[in-house]
Amino acid sequence: MRRILFCLGLVAALLLVAGIVTRPRNTPVSAAQPSAPRDNRIARAQQHLRDVPGDWAGWAALGGAYLEQARVTADPALYPQAEQAARKSRALRPNGDALIVLGALANARHDFSTARDQAKSALKIQPNDGDAYGVLADALTQLGDRPGATEAVQHMLDTRPGLAAYARASYDLELRGQIGPAESLMRRALSDAVDPHDAAFCHTQLGDLAFGRGDLRSAADEYAAALAADPSATAAQRGRARLRAAQGDLPGALADYADLTARLPGPAYLIEYAELLNIAGRPATDQLFLAAAAQQLFTANGGQDGLTTAALALATGRPADAVAAARAEWSRRHHPDVADTLAWSLHAAGQDTEALRYARLAGTQPASYAYHLGVIHLSLGHVAEARTELSRALATNPYFSPTDAPNARRALGALR
Repeated sequence: MRRILFCLGLVAALLLVAGIVTRPRNTPVSAAQPSAPRDNRIARAQQHLRDVPGDWAGWAALGGAYLEQARVTADPALYPQAEQAARKSRALRPNGDALIVLGALANARHDFSTARDQAKSALKIQPNDGDAYGVLADALTQLGDRPGATEAVQHMLDTRPGLAAYARASYDLELRGQIGPAESLMRRALSDAVDPHDAAFCHTQLGDLAFGRGDLRSAADEYAAALAADPSATAAQRGRARLRAAQGDLPGALADYADLTARLPGPAYLIEYAELLNIAGRPATDQLFLAAAAQQLFTANGGQDGLTTAALALATGRPADAVAAARAEWSRRHHPDVADTLAWSLHAAGQDTEALRYARLAGTQPASYAYHLGVIHLSLGHVAEARTELSRALATNPYFSPTDAPNARRALGALR
């Protein structure tokens, strides 16, 4: 099996950030209240709309509640319900709140061009709406428009400063390699968190930033704090599993992934679990089968995700299919994740000359990008460049992968 562990981390980060803006305002419905239990928000919103079926704001709030529930449960079958509620709101009265929900839904489905357009339409109605700028920032980030994304984040900070804005600003800085400032902004986001789920989100992101720079002790503290705030925080459990794998505790990591994927069987988590099972010499066919089924459910409900399709193809020994999926994704958006995935797929297919072009576009952050670039250089016989990039990967994070980090060390030893 091709090594693809933890390659989907930044996409997961985007979705976690995106999940904290789908709470429309200007409505008495409890679905818009962060403190209400998620299931109760939907039920109470539905009851309110049975009593007042013409409440356009209530329909927008219900759409946002459905979308939040879909994010938490990894159930894309809720996407059509979110869309139906938001479109009902728009039919009753053209309004920006419904467009924001539709834009956030498009982001969740990875239809980033549509999300961008919906956000811009919302801003024509509500020019200073911070949530609309949040949806726009998410879309432009994934489309590869870094200047536009940064501008949208700044507008969000200016119009609606708070956890959602600080989290996006932190992610924007992380993508630029400014890890220290990114951490400072995430701590500012944490200081604004009043909901335990939001506090867990912030601690998890701080843990991921610490792990990304190889600081395992700080990462462990942050993941523990996240799980203390919200024991059901799956992203924090995933972080703890990665940490345990990095520390050599493979049984502990496997136990975390077994529980995690039983509760939230998303494709990315299942693929990571399969990789660890492969390391342990245990069969992973079931996990990859479930990952493929989850991906099919996502696409059946309007989603499109070439990165996961490529990861599944690499995991099952189909490099040509991985290249096709990654190329299709690159035709839609020029995000570093896509460039890296396309580069690694081309390398797996033996097309290293072309792979080098995309690996350079991806850059060298996080450490796995530098590793991929180094391996591609090595395959092309570029010894000095390979040594530089493999060293960079290990200097950035010596624990970036339980398979690729040891591979990088062995390759460097051979080069010396």
